[in-house]
Order: sequence, then C-alpha cells, then structure tokens
Amino acid sequence: MSEASQGKTGRESVSFNGADGARIDAWLFRPDPDVATGTTVVMAHGIGGIKSAGLAPFAKRFVAAGHTCVVFDYRNFGASGGSPRELLSIRAERDDYRRALDFARQLTETSRTVVWGCSFAGLHATWHAVDDRQLAGAIAICPLVDGAHATLSKPVTLSARLMAAGLADLLGAALRRPPRYVPISVPDGAFGVLPASDSMLGRTILAPTDGTNWPNRVTARSLLGTAFCRPSRRLGRARCPVLLVVPDVDTAVPTGAALRAAKFPQVTVVRSRGGHYDVYSGGRDYEHVVTAQLDFLATLGRTTG
Repeated sequence: MSEASQGKTGRESVSFNGADGARIDAWLFRPDPDVATGTTVVMAHGIGGIKSAGLAPFAKRFVAAGHTCVVFDYRNFGASGGSPRELLSIRAERDDYRRALDFARQLTETSRTVVWGCSFAGLHATWHAVDDRQLAGAIAICPLVDGAHATLSKPVTLSARLMAAGLADLLGAALRRPPRYVPISVPDGAFGVLPASDSMLGRTILAPTDGTNWPNRVTARSLLGTAFCRPSRRLGRARCPVLLVVPDVDTAVPTGAALRAAKFPQVTVVRSRGGHYDVYSGGRDYEHVVTAQLDFLATLGRTTG
C-alpha cells in the first residue's frame, strides 16, 4: 500500500509499508513522459542520513535525463516511522531498500530498476547487486563496501569506546531503558562515529535547506554488527553492472575494498577528485560525479532495453 500527495517542489510525497508496520516516507521524482527512459533509481543515504540531506540534487539531475527516482528515509530516521529514533540496523535498512524497490517496480513507467547508495549505504547497494535478480544496475558513491575494513581502520581506543557504548546500549535495551546515543560527524580526534578533519564541513554541505531537523546521532548499539557486513567479498557474483565512485582522499570510508572490486568484470570504478563530501552538490567534484552516473545509467538503457 502507498499514499501520494503532489507538492510544489517537482516531486510527489509517497509512502509504503516497512517491516513491523513502520511507514517508509519517500519522494517520487518523475520525468517528462516524452523523455522517460523506463529506468527507476531507488536512493537512500549513508549512516544517519536522511533524504533532505543532499540527495535531491542527484535525483533532479537523474530526472532531467529521463529517469524516475524514489528517494526514501530508512525506518527510525527522517520522516519515516519507527522507534527508537535513530536506531540503525543493517538488516532492517537492507529490507527497506527491498521494499522501496518493490514499490518502484509497481510504477507504470518502470521497465528497469537501479539501486543507489552513498557512503554507508554502499553496503546495501552492493549487497542487493548480488542478491536481487531483477536489478538492471547498482551505483554507490563514496562507498563503504566492507564493514570489517571500516571497523579496523579506526584507532583502537576509539573502536573500544564505541564498542563499550554499544554493548551498554544493548544491555539497556534489554532492560527497557532509553537508548544511548553517539554523535556521528565530529571533528578529528573527538569521540564519534566519523571523526575527521572534513566531517563538520560535510555536515554543512549536506545540511537540509528545507528546515528539516537532522539529528547528528545514532543509537550506540547501531554499530555493533558493521564488521560482519562485507558485500565486497561477494561482488564477483553481482547479477548486474555496478558503478563505484571512489574519492581520491576519503577520510570517512576506507577505499581499498572498493578499488580492489575493479577486478570484477561487472564492476566499474571511477575516481573522484577530493574527499568524501566532494561528491555531493557543493563539493568540488560534484559535476564529474553526476556525469559518471548519468553515463552509467545511459549504458544500462542501451543494454537492457
């Protein structure tokens, strides 16, 4: 089931059911029928991200090229339902993608679907590239594709503190206590999920322009399973073409696993100039990153018809 309302921003507000009855809130961007390609791109953000934080510029460029876009918030985040708020579950987010893809495939204009993710959502996009037989393609920009590498790349003391906080939060949940939260974007050397010299700049680049509240936090237990999610090890079995856009200097996500994926025939790796946040609108390499994605999508249209 879904609901839709037409706004004044060139998009429709839609929703569909997630697991456990949680309502998944999404934007539906539709192209002019005269230029529609039949491709629908299903998009979601990275860790703690919401659709208001920098995803619309990509969707608008894709739509201008004739592609439909479904941009959604994960359960427990943004405008979607679910609680506790800001509780991240890799399995749940993967399921939210599956339900968004199912929603996209019910649209009358959809001939093919493409899964899209940025940063942490690279885990989800590449996972579905292997598991979803119906996908025409997968795109991941500034992507995390190996959770173990992300965990091991952090300083030992930071990893220990994050794990301790996560275990305490997990115990608290079992005792029905309120969640414990950890900040996401923090300055280099501070305690949080992404301590880096450009984290706060990235927060500024991605800041919602529509007044949407964007909490800079996740529940501490959200991070406990990350190391066990390693889709890069399965990418050789991808069922569709995969585009990975990998920054030259990424302070948020280790790039090694994504670069090594170039050895697989299904995977195309494009390097982007600058850092993790330079791939977004307002970043130094946004135009190049958009062009690479549009070229990839155009190729899918020619090959999958």
